[in-house]
Amino acid sequence: MSPDQLPSMVKCTTRHVRIFSACVDDNGVLAPANDKLTLDVDPDNEFLWNDGALQQVQQRFREQVEACAGRPLNDYNLRRIGTTLENLIRQLLQSGTIAYNPDGRVMNYSMGLPYQDTPQPR
Repeated sequence: MSPDQLPSMVKCTTRHVRIFSACVDDNGVLAPANDKLTLDVDPDNEFLWNDGALQQVQQRFREQVEACAGRPLNDYNLRRIGTTLENLIRQLLQSGTIAYNPDGRVMNYSMGLPYQDTPQPR
């Protein structure tokens, strides 16, 4: 296949989720694929994750991909999956299942201010 015939990679990038129509090769490089989706959760390490929370996001991703089976692999459908995953991440943060990473590169509280146990002075 010539370079101009290679499949182009469709992707969805939200604040905390990246979805690519690609697979990861043995060298860790994304290779475009029309029949595979690859998920990158929290690429900026904004949150502290536990295995259970990460598995919930991955399971929701699999459910969304299955629900979209047969639909075109396009930006719109990937964006819908990404938005669903963003909403789940927000729920995990609000429930205390995950937390902001205090050692993160940027502390922008993109999902809202963190919960504080102590009352704020007036």
